Amino acid sequence: MMKSMHTSEDIIENTKRFVKKELEKAEGGHDWFHILRVYNNALLISKNEDVDGFVVALGALLHDIADSKFHDGDETVGPKIARKFLFENNVDSKVIEHVVNIIKHISFKGGNINQDFTSSELNVVQDADRLDAIGAIGIARTFNYGGFKNRKLFDPSIKVNLEMTKEEYKASTAPTINHFYEKLLLLKDRMNTKTGKKIALERHKFMEQFLEQFYAEWDGEK
Repeated sequence: MMKSMHTSEDIIENTKRFVKKELEKAEGGHDWFHILRVYNNALLISKNEDVDGFVVALGALLHDIADSKFHDGDETVGPKIARKFLFENNVDSKVIEHVVNIIKHISFKGGNINQDFTSSELNVVQDADRLDAIGAIGIARTFNYGGFKNRKLFDPSIKVNLEMTKEEYKASTAPTINHFYEKLLLLKDRMNTKTGKKIALERHKFMEQFLEQFYAEWDGEK
């Protein structure tokens, strides 16, 4: 008797279990809960977009399966792991290629890189991921990673660099506050979807308020 094919729902549930297991020891800002937030953000944004929900779900769940930051900068690890997992779950080859391309092209990479792949599904997942990098959770994740890398909170003598190459951005050891200007505050204007832009605006304002308070406390004004 032929074994029944997995449904889309089965594959999504298998993917959730796989990712949760793979990331059980991940750094706190790039763990299973980050994936879950991005997944939920993607589902929310998808309601107002003409997209393949299956591709969006898989792209969101697998987008950080092996973040290059934790693999010596190797950007090939994540796509390879995702491709192998999806192939073993009998996912259609076109869907696999689409999801792998989302993983390859979702990252910020300093903001100076032109993408050679675009799709409505990538737009949704990219927005969902960027939303988790800003606002209250974005602030928490940024300082968590800064602590993980033992970076200074702030050093007025180390200036913000908005002209970094991809390599310079990946190798940067600048204080955590600099990261707000080199990435987080730039994301509001780089959202792809109407829903993403609307949510990003509110989270952006919260970050501006945080920075105002931070500098006031740093200077002993509050």
